[in-house]
Amino acid sequence: MAVQKIKNMEDFAAVSGISRPTISKYFNDPGSVRQTTRVKIEEALERFDYRPNIYAVNQNRRRTKNIGLVVPNLTDPFFAAIARTIEGLIVEAGFNPLLLSSHGGPDQEVANLDSLRSIKPAGVLLAPLGRASHVDDVAEFANQIPTVLFDANLDGVGEAFFGSDNMQSIGLIVEYLSRSGEPPVFFELENPINPNAFRRRAAYAAAMERLAQPAHFMRVEGSGWDFEEIGYQEGKRILQAGALPSRTILCSNDRLAIGFLAAAFECDAKVGLGEDCDLRIAGHDDHPFARYTCPGLTTISQDYGSIGARSVDAILKLIEGETDKSGREVTLFDGKLVMRGSA
Repeated sequence: MAVQKIKNMEDFAAVSGISRPTISKYFNDPGSVRQTTRVKIEEALERFDYRPNIYAVNQNRRRTKNIGLVVPNLTDPFFAAIARTIEGLIVEAGFNPLLLSSHGGPDQEVANLDSLRSIKPAGVLLAPLGRASHVDDVAEFANQIPTVLFDANLDGVGEAFFGSDNMQSIGLIVEYLSRSGEPPVFFELENPINPNAFRRRAAYAAAMERLAQPAHFMRVEGSGWDFEEIGYQEGKRILQAGALPSRTILCSNDRLAIGFLAAAFECDAKVGLGEDCDLRIAGHDDHPFARYTCPGLTTISQDYGSIGARSVDAILKLIEGETDKSGREVTLFDGKLVMRGSA
């Protein structure tokens, strides 16, 4: 019987039934995996006639065993949760995660990348600030160190990007809100720094057009990462002015929605699904606190399990020299509607 020839580690993982991170860990240090797993890998190597790129493996051994992980703001439980998921996958692959926060500032983002550059990491996973990023500096770093972006995209920067399909997810929640009550108005910052906010803005307009409904934007001033404060102060101002064109409010992200919920409570506006309710409020992201608001916040859950897994898999391929010559990969994952009491 002819022996199947496997070209790269990803194919080997698929046919052997062993996870890609475990195989990567074995090739970096065979003694780091369990003996039973090591035996399975070595049997599969013989059966499928696979040999890794020895040059790439040797190059990897000359690098540090560190993978940098940079997020916009670790004080945000949303990014802390994402970071925990990715850290676990990095450790599983036999590398050491180095977690850094940009604290919402572009200069700090560049300083983090400079710090990582100085210790010569094997690769870096970056969730950039977005529009506020010093894009040229980030691009220069990505040209020197294997880099994969997640959450927010910077066009052409890094070898790959993995994020959420905002057009799909906003369309999903707009359709639900319109079907179950009054069509929503869209509550957002006038000049957000994250590019996802602009994509959600466009997705809301497209969804309302599909439903033959007028789009209503409530754009408010605000800067930095104090989204709850902005949602609270601006929501209270809007409610007190009686300036709502609809009783259904879709916020650009959950943190704005949490602030708006607090404003509604202070203004004695009842939020929920009942006929006696004054407002419905929804968000996007399924923030860790969203289920604990009162009422619980209806939102969209992003698939950060898949985003994290694909991001780590992509950086491992870069580290191991298995680059895809077809160009920069961009993969978007669908969101899921999470219905709670607020809408």
